[in-house]
Amino acid sequence: MVEKEKKQKRIAPLLKRLASKLTAILLVAVGVVLGYAGRGLFTPPGGVSPEAAGREDSPEEKATIWTCSMHPQIRLPDPGLCPICSMNLIPLAGDGGNDMAGLRTFSTSEAAKELMNIQTSEVVRRFVEKEVRMVGKIDFDETKLAYITSWVPGRMDRLYVDFTGVEVRKGDHMVYLYSPELLTAQDELRRAAYAIKKMSPNAPDILKQTTQSTLVAAREKLKRWGLTDGQIKAAEAAESSSDHITIYAPIGGTVIHRNGQEGMYVDTGTRIYTIADLNSVWVKLDAYESHLSWIRYGQTVSFTTESYPGEVFEGKIAFIDPVLDKTTRTVKVRVNVPNPDRKLKPEMFVRALVKSQVATGGRVMDPGISGKWICPMHPEVIKDGAGKCDVCGMALVRAEELGYVPAEAVKEDMPLVVPASAPLITGTRAIVYIEIPNMEKPTFEGREIVLGPRAGDFYIVESGLQAGELVVTNGNFKIDSALQILAKPSMMTPGGGGGGGGGHDHGGGPKKKTDAAQAGNVALSFASKEQLNRVGAAYQGVMSAAASGDLPELASALNDFENSLEAVDMTELVGHAHMLWMEYSMRLKNDAAELQGAKTSERVAEVTAKLRNNTMELFSKLGQPMPGHTAASPLAPKEFQGQLGKVYEAYLIVQDGLATDNLNRAREGAKQAQTALKSVDMTLVQGEAHMKWMKLATGLEKALDKSGKADSIESAREALAPLSEALWSAAKAFGIKSDQAVYQAHCPMAFDGQGAKWLQADTTVRNPYFGASMLSCGSIVGKLTPSVEGSRDNGSHAEGSDHK
Repeated sequence: MVEKEKKQKRIAPLLKRLASKLTAILLVAVGVVLGYAGRGLFTPPGGVSPEAAGREDSPEEKATIWTCSMHPQIRLPDPGLCPICSMNLIPLAGDGGNDMAGLRTFSTSEAAKELMNIQTSEVVRRFVEKEVRMVGKIDFDETKLAYITSWVPGRMDRLYVDFTGVEVRKGDHMVYLYSPELLTAQDELRRAAYAIKKMSPNAPDILKQTTQSTLVAAREKLKRWGLTDGQIKAAEAAESSSDHITIYAPIGGTVIHRNGQEGMYVDTGTRIYTIADLNSVWVKLDAYESHLSWIRYGQTVSFTTESYPGEVFEGKIAFIDPVLDKTTRTVKVRVNVPNPDRKLKPEMFVRALVKSQVATGGRVMDPGISGKWICPMHPEVIKDGAGKCDVCGMALVRAEELGYVPAEAVKEDMPLVVPASAPLITGTRAIVYIEIPNMEKPTFEGREIVLGPRAGDFYIVESGLQAGELVVTNGNFKIDSALQILAKPSMMTPGGGGGGGGGHDHGGGPKKKTDAAQAGNVALSFASKEQLNRVGAAYQGVMSAAASGDLPELASALNDFENSLEAVDMTELVGHAHMLWMEYSMRLKNDAAELQGAKTSERVAEVTAKLRNNTMELFSKLGQPMPGHTAASPLAPKEFQGQLGKVYEAYLIVQDGLATDNLNRAREGAKQAQTALKSVDMTLVQGEAHMKWMKLATGLEKALDKSGKADSIESAREALAPLSEALWSAAKAFGIKSDQAVYQAHCPMAFDGQGAKWLQADTTVRNPYFGASMLSCGSIVGKLTPSVEGSRDNGSHAEGSDHK
């Protein structure tokens, strides 16, 4: 009995655990059955059960979305392999199945945010200061220089100032000059004065007038020779004439030059002394050409000298040289500085600083000058209204005419700025990370923006941000690194891990789908298609205005383009289409902003090409044709074929130049081909064909640039091989319209036996890689029949092979 009880005690726990497991299994089975029932048996044809209708899934009930670490655009409801690269899919973290999330979003936990030390700052509008530092030296104020010259020929018997540096006052005697001509002039004066004195009151009027005129002329002659009124009166009253004259200082100042010696004979106009008034001086500074946009007439300049450490002097910019020094790439800036205590000496070196308050568009704002009237010759003369300068009498001008922001528009001209640590610079643009508010977890979004100039600790934002957004100022590199790991677009990989920026082919899987193939899976509503059509039409207007060179028309077209982008309803775009729109609309807005600020035709062409590429990529990836164009076909339109033919005809000049050992002709042909290539309108080809042309055009541009700049015939021949391959591929892919036939030839001896191909217009081999030394080496290996009529249906086709 005891043994039986012991056995039951040992078995009881086992039975209890077994019963627990059976219960769990039963519950799982019931759950499975109910699950199938809920999903199949009791689900109406619409796909939503009555119980689920009218309510939202709780967070726990949301299905896991699976994505590819290398191709984040892939989002599937079940695990498996990536349809592009065959890698194992991973659960989508952070934004989960949120179709409204962008390609550049990143979510983390509060603890991880603290560990990453992420700090943010609000994007604000404010005036910021740009400090411009310059160096230069002190010089004399040229308007305060005076020269003592001899007004009459003679001999200097006495120089009262016999060394430079002496301070003199206005009216001090300077030179005692002997002049025989002076003696004659005094005699004339005395005789005329005596004749007036002895003239009878009854003398004829004509005699009186003549005598008086003679006296006046004698006085004026002596006055022009530099005698003062007192000296002239003394000479007139003297009983005898003097053959010496004393020359007095016309202004007070410092004698900086002495050009004569006692006993030296001088002629009329000989310079004897130079006197400078050092109560005011000039500071001549060197400003780099990159700083000129911050410098304005009338600005206050502070500077220091080695002689007085810690003491700051100030002056006003009075002149900006209109000519740039081509050697130093600097412009002279002149500053007027008062110097009452004579501390500042000419030739002293100075370090100067100008602080410019920056408004929108990089303009300069100065509250002390904006809205005022200023003298164009004397910047220290500033008045509230129109009038005359107190110094020179010139009419005052408005400060706005000198490049200052109008006072009435000061608030509206506050620029949008971000701290300098926020943007990750990528060239003309930058990447910033914005913290998205009201999220369950800290979530950040990458944003491509267009930056203006840097002003101190801030950058001016031209496009891409709005006031009030929180921009990451510390930890942005860590966020960028995290996005790179997630294969999302970042600073280092703008296209993410997909085909745009750095995807990898891991092999072993199915062939990658092209963007065009993926675009076919993007479903767009009728409203979205209509909105995209308006974007395309506005884009065509921008391209037309840019080609015409009409800047006002271009500005209007860009405004219409930006409005069409804003009019697109993003809520109509879901899934991958939404992410694509968020990415490309951001790029297109930045393109438009850069195009608005383009100042030269070269810059307009550069940004226009960028806008064209982004627009074409967007429509291609969304599977939508551009308005006015049909879907891409194997051959390009005849207009495109003709433009490609012009490139080929210029290429033949390169080939002929190298075959005849004529480097100059080859380089000239390369330059003609570059011009023809720039004229190729890539908007004429769409979809996958457009992407193919972009790739080929890049190769052509690089090879032509190298060929055009070649300093030896060997380097020109090295550039010919990739140029020939790219042009042959383009001609085969798109067709070519030309009066010249297209033959492909191959030389097995080129480049130390590696072999190379080239194109020519006939079957007589003319080897460009060896020239006259081995002109006939090689053979014809391929032929294209050009579309001489330019029809899309009778485009060029290839004959022969591409073997080496």
